[in-house]
Amino acid sequence: MSRHQYLLATSILSADFTRLGADIAEAEAGGADWIHIDVMDGHFAPNLSMGPAIVSACRRATRLPLDVHLMVESPDRLIPAFAEAGATHLTVHIEACPHIYRVLQSLRGMGVKAGVSLNPGTPAEALVEVLPLSDLILVMTVNPGFSGQEFIESMLPKIASIDRWRQEGRYKGYIEVDGGMTAETAPRAAEAGADVFVAAKAVFGHPQGIGAGLRELRAALKR
Repeated sequence: MSRHQYLLATSILSADFTRLGADIAEAEAGGADWIHIDVMDGHFAPNLSMGPAIVSACRRATRLPLDVHLMVESPDRLIPAFAEAGATHLTVHIEACPHIYRVLQSLRGMGVKAGVSLNPGTPAEALVEVLPLSDLILVMTVNPGFSGQEFIESMLPKIASIDRWRQEGRYKGYIEVDGGMTAETAPRAAEAGADVFVAAKAVFGHPQGIGAGLRELRAALKR
């Protein structure tokens, strides 16, 4: 079991951008813990999404932590703009950072929480040398790029490995999971050791509305 309470990070990738502020407000009122912002450049991830202006708009719309996930090439060039825009956490991909140690040091120096993410094909062991610099580890449980994909079950042992390091005292931060999170898959990720759950379609695409999607996920994690 995680040492943290379970946190829900609602991903605006599935929000209605014609009413983004209202959707964020509804998520906050419905019990979201973080607002998750997926940034993709069309190169590292096969989609093109949001930039610092969206982060700045989200910062004006909510007091919740902004959990910014950079799925981009050479993220070190973009980090200052996103930090200035109001990101609380900035997560970079280890696959995009040949100098990941330096990038995480830089993030911490800017006063933001430093996150590092792993694609499905990257083993947990790639993180061993930077565990002390990481405030958050994000395990991708789908291939990065699009919301609505199916959860990759074989990522559960990776989550469990990171949680074991945490239990051993080698890592002290959050374990976040992103991809295919539903009321069925989130409890399995929690059992493996995850404590932050990124939900896009399960919240913003829920047939009964945003609040109902959050309540459904929360109830599933309490079972």
